[in-house]
Order: sequence, then structure tokens, then C-alpha cells
Amino acid sequence: MSKVLLTLLAVAFVAPALMTLQAQTDPLMVRAMRLLKDAPIIDGHNDYPWAVREKGKLDVDLFDMRKPQPQLMTDFARLRAGGVGGQFWSVYVPGDIQKVSNISPVTATLEQIDVVHRMMAKYPDTLELALTADDIVRIQKSGKIASLIGMEGGHSIDGSVGVLREMYRLGARYMTLTHNVSLPWADAAAEAPVVHGLTKQGEDILAEMNRLGMLVDLSHVSPEVMQAALNITKAPVIFSHSNARAVSDVPRNVPDAILQQLPKNGGIVMVTFVPSFSSQAIADYNKKDADFKKANPAPRATVADVANHIDHIRKIAGIDHIGLGGDFDGIEDVIVGLEDTSKYPNLIVELLRRGYTDAEIKKITSGNILRVLRGAEAAATRR
Repeated sequence: MSKVLLTLLAVAFVAPALMTLQAQTDPLMVRAMRLLKDAPIIDGHNDYPWAVREKGKLDVDLFDMRKPQPQLMTDFARLRAGGVGGQFWSVYVPGDIQKVSNISPVTATLEQIDVVHRMMAKYPDTLELALTADDIVRIQKSGKIASLIGMEGGHSIDGSVGVLREMYRLGARYMTLTHNVSLPWADAAAEAPVVHGLTKQGEDILAEMNRLGMLVDLSHVSPEVMQAALNITKAPVIFSHSNARAVSDVPRNVPDAILQQLPKNGGIVMVTFVPSFSSQAIADYNKKDADFKKANPAPRATVADVANHIDHIRKIAGIDHIGLGGDFDGIEDVIVGLEDTSKYPNLIVELLRRGYTDAEIKKITSGNILRVLRGAEAAATRR
């Protein structure tokens, strides 16, 4: 058995137990676990359904979430140890999936939504589909993990508001306007801008999302699209898994000029655990050539790096505009101390060490995203 597999097995079997032991001996961890019991984490982005597709050929039964899953970052024991009480399951499909696999993005997204619904059916004692903020609160009180659906990229609707409406009926409660591939109606952060914001079609799609009460997710889009969306949206926006660009200068992060507008809009940045989005040192290292990388080991991101982003967003936008979106099972490299879904308490401890109050922690873990969901529901006119 390889050393890597042995390490993964150790993490899957031992990490929750170690977390419990630490919670009994470290006063800050005791406090963190108490806070997470009162205000469980509602995480904005987990790619477990994509792992089911890629590693399990869409077979939900291949990975039993009731048992340790050393190939993955998510299972029930680790979610519980991490204090997760609500999860947006991403129904991501690549923007170029039709070119690569000859499957339409709409079909592939429907298959991913089906994965989430089959998860609900397989684990009815642990997972329950949530469609509203009140659903989340009710489901958490019942002892289950509230499960929501997030679409990652407007390519999933193929430009059709009719498809958008059907995705909403199937449970999708946010849509990231783009993934890494630009669309005819919106530019992605990963590509050179073409339309420089939102076209009329893009504005119509956003308006329909507002009408439905579907959250507008601005992770992955260009700053011009961020601005265009903020100019016209009638509901709070989210960044389901992004960090602060002033702290780590990568296109996927949020510029200060956008952060400054969140108090007026009411939206939130759900801070993510992607190493290159969290650490400027890693972002710089990734730009180096192969010879440099061969001669120099890659730096590692830490819990402190993630907390630095939270500090910055609090400074620019305020405590009411921060959430968490780990991106677990959508990343290959991990942050030291945030390797899987059991490790959220480590971040809470770091924030407590920096002087965050109990009330502030509760806003970050769940209060802010519940408020945003209720804001989108209140702005909806679908009725």
C-alpha cells in the first residue's frame, strides 16, 4: 500500500477522533465546537457530486458516505466533525464538456442534479433537500444536514431562461454566471473579456434569477461582470467560493472595488480553501517555469492565510458580508489544517485567536448566508 494511500486512510479514520480529543483539551477548540453546535456551517461549495461522476461513473452507491472515504474529502463523519449543518452541493460540469465528451452541458447538469437527488434518497436519515432558508433551519433542528443545489456556470442552461426555470424547479438555488469559459452573454475571469460585462441576454437571465429567487453567484466571472450584476440585481449576490484579490492577486478573487459595494447590495463572499487563491506565495510560484519548480518545492498555504482573507473582507466590506465555501472535492492541493470537511473548526479557532466575537463567528458560519437567502426569497416575484 502506498504512503499516500496510508496517509489518506489515516486522515479519514483518525481525523474526527483527533478533533474530538482536541476539543476536550483546547479552550479555543471547546469554544469553537460550541459555536458550531449553535450555528452550524452552511458551506457554499462542495464538488462531491462531480467526484461521484469522475471517480464513480455517476454511481452514488460506489462511495458510502456513512463510511470513511479516503479517496475523497467528504463523508458524514468528517462533515459532522467539521460542524457542517448545511451544504450547497455543486452540480458543476466543465464549460467545454460538449467538445470533450460530446454531452450537452444541460444534459450533464441534469445528471449531476440527479446525483444530488439520489444522495437524498440513499441517506434520508442524514441528508434532506433544502429549498429555502427556513428549510435549512428546520432540517438542522432535525439533526440532518440541509442540502442545497448550486449550478456552477451559465453554460448549464445553454442560454435558455426556460431551462433556468426548470433547474430551479429541480432545486437549484444558485447559478454561477460563468465557470472558466466565457459565454456569449458574460465574460469569465479566466479568459480575456469579449462582451465586457453582461449583454442584454445576460441581463435578462439575471433578471429571471431575481424573479425566481435564485442566488446570483459571481465567483468565476470577470470584474466587469461583477459590476454589471451589482448594477442591476434586485437581490443580494454571493461569491460561492472566492477570496480577496488584494490579499492574493489572482483573477478568481474579488477586487476591493467590488467588496466596497457589498454593504449596499447585502451580498457575501464565501471564503474558499483553494491554496492558490489563499496564498500570494503559491500564486507567484504557479507562474514560475518548470525548471524553477523542479529546483524549488512549492510553498504551502495555511489556516492563517485563509484567516487573512477574512480579516481583509471584514475591513473592506464588513462582518455581515463573509461566509465559507471550502471547494472540497473540487481541489487537488489542500491547505495545511484545512485538508477536508472535518477541519473547519481549525479556522474558527484561528478567528477566535484573532479576537472575533461569538456573534461574528455565527454570522460567518451561517447567519450571513441565511440572511442572503432570505433576501433573495423576499425579492422574488415568481408568485
